[in-house]
Amino acid sequence: MECRETLMKAVNLTFKGEGDDLFQNRLFSYLQKQLNIPIKEILQIRKQVYKVNAEGIDFILKGFSSYHQLVLQKDFLTWLKREGFQKTYSFYPLEKNPPLLFEQTYYGCLEFIETSKNEFTFYKQSDRLNGLKLLSHFHDVNEKLVKQYTGNIPSFNQLGKWQERTMSFLNNLPVIRYFVQKEIINDMLIWADWSLKGLEKELNVFENGKKVILHGDVAHHNFLRSKNKDIYLIDFDLISIGTPRSDCLQYANRILPFIHWSFQELGNYKEIAAYLNEKGFIYALAFPTDIFREWNRAIREQTYLQSTKIQQLLEMTVGQFQQRHSFIKELQRFLHVK
Repeated sequence: MECRETLMKAVNLTFKGEGDDLFQNRLFSYLQKQLNIPIKEILQIRKQVYKVNAEGIDFILKGFSSYHQLVLQKDFLTWLKREGFQKTYSFYPLEKNPPLLFEQTYYGCLEFIETSKNEFTFYKQSDRLNGLKLLSHFHDVNEKLVKQYTGNIPSFNQLGKWQERTMSFLNNLPVIRYFVQKEIINDMLIWADWSLKGLEKELNVFENGKKVILHGDVAHHNFLRSKNKDIYLIDFDLISIGTPRSDCLQYANRILPFIHWSFQELGNYKEIAAYLNEKGFIYALAFPTDIFREWNRAIREQTYLQSTKIQQLLEMTVGQFQQRHSFIKELQRFLHVK
């Protein structure tokens, strides 16, 4: 059990807001004036996301960086459900005079999905399989929407995103070197360089073929098991247009620690297995995206100074190093044979 909890913490780095009582009191007062129903309680779930208990209804209050983002997501979810994807939330029209704008942040009122006590987790194979199946259904349905959203949401740039992430990691090395021995850091940089160079040669696999609207953040916390046991997909802040490979690649990266970094095990997930014969996808699997992402975020937000967070980062970087090292070698052998 202890090993399981350590692994869960190492790969699921989510933000939990401390909660600013003064801010929440002001927000509470604002909502009382702006909504059509009396508010009883506000509970912060994470940054700019609150569960609101109102008279006769519970809902999620979510902040958006701009009015454009708010309208875009509201419109996208409306069309998504109209086309047949029902396993997500809806927006509630609870405002007297929309939009809700409080202290430079726009807020939307989202349907609250009551979750099961048996939470969705990548630790369970059944959840990994069902989550991927739901993601594939999401792609199949929203393929019809790509044309109307072209120009309104960005095209996904896999190589550019990872090149930028690598540069940030390199800039953060003075801090990282304080915690991680140079041999491990050097190996990770070698993996990243090999991956990016290979991906650059094979980039056409991520640019050509079927286009869908990508979710962009297929972390475990964006899959919810509802009280009736159905799984829902939430949080569409990072949607973009690209091939399904990019979401499947990120999903593979998310579940690899739970399948002991086994390339062979990935083949048991048919939506991912479909891409395992592509050189570009194999090169991309070698990129240490999770390590670079979490170190960059921790240093940007200065959470690496917290003992719990640094333990999580070190488990991901050092604790899983040998398994990851063997995985990279397996990818290299596979490509050499291929």
